[in-house]
Amino acid sequence: MNKTIYFIRHGETDLNRAHIVQGSGVDSSLNELGQEQAQHFYNFYKKENFDLIICSALKRSHETILPFVEDGLPLKRFAEINEMNWGIHEGKSSTPKMKAAYLEMISQWNQDNLDARLEEGESAREMADRLQSFLDQLKKMPEKKILVCSHGRALRCLMTLLKGQHLREMEGYKHSNTGLFLVHLKDGEFNVVLENDTKHIDGKAEA
Repeated sequence: MNKTIYFIRHGETDLNRAHIVQGSGVDSSLNELGQEQAQHFYNFYKKENFDLIICSALKRSHETILPFVEDGLPLKRFAEINEMNWGIHEGKSSTPKMKAAYLEMISQWNQDNLDARLEEGESAREMADRLQSFLDQLKKMPEKKILVCSHGRALRCLMTLLKGQHLREMEGYKHSNTGLFLVHLKDGEFNVVLENDTKHIDGKAEA
């Protein structure tokens, strides 16, 4: 079944602003700016008549799409689209040691070691497997226009899966708070037509 899917990242949290790692283990709420970003997105896209709203199991994702849910649109939550688990780095500000460990993990991914991970964290392969499970479920859903709110690294990984790229290509994707990735599904194939679009914030205009 053909679909149009609007993938967005959640709005800003105080930990985003403070450059503290959140991941899947820190369940923070939107700050005032994040709430404004969510409202701008709603104002711009509320006339799209979404058939279904999907978010992760984390609060910052749910709070971002809450205006649509309050309009009465059906909601489903999927832990499969939670942010990556960053292990012992979660809840901490970056240090030179943490940065070095992160860069070493990325280097390992680039060398095809997709099982590399931060201590007590999730590997690229594990994240991709759960995200692919979500995409497989998404394809089977009867709804034709769907809004999906997820997280930065998860969206980077989703883009590589949607485009059939190697997971090392994750590093090439930018993700702003409430940035939109617009995707068409036709005849079982995904086509990404917009990436990290923020016109709803930049223009702050209503569609």
